[in-house]
Amino acid sequence: MTAGTNTASTTVYRVTGMTCGHCESAVTSELSALPGVTSVQAVAATGQVTVTATAPLDDEAVRAAVDEAGYELTGRV
Repeated sequence: MTAGTNTASTTVYRVTGMTCGHCESAVTSELSALPGVTSVQAVAATGQVTVTATAPLDDEAVRAAVDEAGYELTGRV
């Protein structure tokens, strides 16, 4: 066995348009459906979404999921 098998990746994204708990829930739901995602924390007050996954995520896949929820991914924090 080799050390370092934990390849979890946590990335913080900036999402515009979230204003309430429903917004947070919509973004969380879409991002949670991406393969490998283990945790999503969306905070409307800051516009930040923290995503933890088993491996680094493709930014375009994240953007598409946020778009599907009805919001805009403006980049990484």
